[in-house]
Amino acid sequence: MVHLIDMRLFIMQSSIVPPTPHPLAAAVLLAQRATLKKNMVFLHLLPPPTFTTTEGLHRVRGARVEVKNMVKHFKTRKGLFKAVDGVSLKLEPGTITALLGPSGSGKTTLLRLLAGLEAPTAGQLLFDGVDVTDLRIQDRNLGIVFQGYALFKHMTVAKNISFGPRIRKMGIDVDSKVENLLKLIELEELGGRYPPQLSGGQKQRVAVARALACDPRVLLLDEPFGALDPIVRKSLREGLKGIVKRLGVTTIMVTHDQEEAWDVADNVIVFNKGIVEQQGRPDVLTRSPDTPFVMNFVGDVVHLPATSLFIRRMNFNNLDGKSHVMVRPGDISLSKDLNQPGISAATVADKLNVGWAIRYFIKFDDGVEVEVGVGREEDVQKYDLDIGQRVAIKADPKKMMAFNFEELENVQSI
Repeated sequence: MVHLIDMRLFIMQSSIVPPTPHPLAAAVLLAQRATLKKNMVFLHLLPPPTFTTTEGLHRVRGARVEVKNMVKHFKTRKGLFKAVDGVSLKLEPGTITALLGPSGSGKTTLLRLLAGLEAPTAGQLLFDGVDVTDLRIQDRNLGIVFQGYALFKHMTVAKNISFGPRIRKMGIDVDSKVENLLKLIELEELGGRYPPQLSGGQKQRVAVARALACDPRVLLLDEPFGALDPIVRKSLREGLKGIVKRLGVTTIMVTHDQEEAWDVADNVIVFNKGIVEQQGRPDVLTRSPDTPFVMNFVGDVVHLPATSLFIRRMNFNNLDGKSHVMVRPGDISLSKDLNQPGISAATVADKLNVGWAIRYFIKFDDGVEVEVGVGREEDVQKYDLDIGQRVAIKADPKKMMAFNFEELENVQSI
């Protein structure tokens, strides 16, 4: 019986494979789906969530998470693939950390290592200084939400949320716990509904409530907003940030979406080819990137040949044999005054109105083009330029970075 409980708990926590439904469940689902269209009309009329209450839910002490020289290799036909290659991290209790990077960079593999869904090739994982590297998933006191949510379709919303506490026999009033979690995610009226009757945003909220039901000290989120439309995504990520901050859970979120990481996380870790390129506050990563990969991946950049007229005029002396230079469009300034020192003269080749901003496409006399964005209302009025107009353009060499395109590659050979 213990092994059966362990297996069901593993399924619940990892959200990989739902349990086999009861034979009657199919009939129940057919009946529920018969009214699905009518229900969905009702669901779309629900107001966006605000997540303002944690009534009845106690604050937990989030764990301090430490990863020491974590390595994960996979065998392929070409040899060993280094999915995670010597990663070391320290995450403070109660913080939200985003693992950011392109597909195949190692961020999801690291999340699975933290969860216990993968065994490391080498390295250690510690929660509050205690080695949990070899602990089973159900013994790590964590919650997991994957992109697909994997809610149990034959169970109601309330039973989905109560599944973990009932299996663990936590010695609490489970019904009250579920009631409080439903209030938290603002779905009090939907506890008796089934997952097929929910919208994508509501399924995501139920998955979060289920992950929080066992009072985890660490919450792991794998692309939790990826399947949602932009408006719902923004609303829910703001709400989720408020929830985990009020409850004190140490949260680690995988994403490839920079805006998502910037909105939610206290700390962002940029992955590339199985290693950590840089970690820090979102504003620091944008303002002071350590490597060409980070600068190129985080925010917009303009690539310019090192031999271009613009770069030569800027007296950029940190080429170190590199073939190109990158600079952020916001660090390039325009002027109608062609007589000021340290500028390059160029021509407005095109312009594009994008809502509250204007994008100018500037062409230098050597044929090189750059894109410059003008965003503030006063700047739009000041730099109201016409196509074909000659302008002065300059940038601060300290905000430029030399690179070779090989440094920007993010795909490992498998």
